[in-house]
Amino acid sequence: MDSNLVPPQKTVSICETQPLTVHGLQHLLELTDDLRFGCSHASPAEWMLSPEAEKTDLLVIDKGLGAQTVLDALDQLPAEHGAVRATVPAVVIWGMSITEAEALRFLQAGAKGIIRKSADTETILACLRAVAQGRSWMQDSVFRENPAAESQVRTDLTPREHQVMELVEQGFKNREIAQELGIRPGTVKIHLKHIFEKTGVRGRHGLALNGLRQKGVISLLAS
Repeated sequence: MDSNLVPPQKTVSICETQPLTVHGLQHLLELTDDLRFGCSHASPAEWMLSPEAEKTDLLVIDKGLGAQTVLDALDQLPAEHGAVRATVPAVVIWGMSITEAEALRFLQAGAKGIIRKSADTETILACLRAVAQGRSWMQDSVFRENPAAESQVRTDLTPREHQVMELVEQGFKNREIAQELGIRPGTVKIHLKHIFEKTGVRGRHGLALNGLRQKGVISLLAS
């Protein structure tokens, strides 16, 4: 096969404090042809200052470093590297425990992948490959309750309910939604109650994530 036709390997670096975890990811990537291990650092700040940062295509950050640390890193990436490289690394957040609210905040802040550390190797590779191809990806077990199958989701939302759901997906609070639509906060709660009943999703964070999934903004894989 012409080597020119073979796509270049994507370099994966990781911000992780557990050496055994780093070694496990490195070993996993050594078994692939399309992904390669770059470097490991204890924090995003250390990674940003390293020479390897410029060669990183995907950056895996441990959520265990702290949600605020993750958000700060996502906020700083464009500023740190935007002037010296055409693109910034796609960020994958992984952790032993990730709530719906955290997943939504990370995605809205610019993360491209959300996955649990307990995922099997095939799922981890599926996440990394999807993100490497420019897609957003999230493991569906992050949902408090797995999203209903497409055939079970009712789509008979009223125009107003669609408006409310759109604003929820954008991170608006009930009072902000009320102001935006010129209605009372109590009316927003009623609309949300009906939306939850029709979609089968519980909780505003789950609703926002499910909405992003249905629009194709993020892909989910059962695990």
